[in-house]
Amino acid sequence: MNTLSIKLPPELDRQIEIASRREQITKSELVRRAAAAYVARRSSAAPAFVSALDQAGDLAGCFEGGPKDLATDPRFMKDFGQR
Repeated sequence: MNTLSIKLPPELDRQIEIASRREQITKSELVRRAAAAYVARRSSAAPAFVSALDQAGDLAGCFEGGPKDLATDPRFMKDFGQR
């Protein structure tokens, strides 16, 4: 088994100590289990960030007849964000 050294804030170290006593396992085992649970949850979860292009990329460029300079012409931004 490999060794990993980490620095913990005193309060987190205290909480880990209390939890390890409650679970009747070593602090190392508690942290191993927590790390394994975190990695398993993150690898099976959806990506944390999905851009608008990722979600609607198939729609980009599919419209015809609109202004060619919609994103750069200040006239189109005149009332943007106002109700």
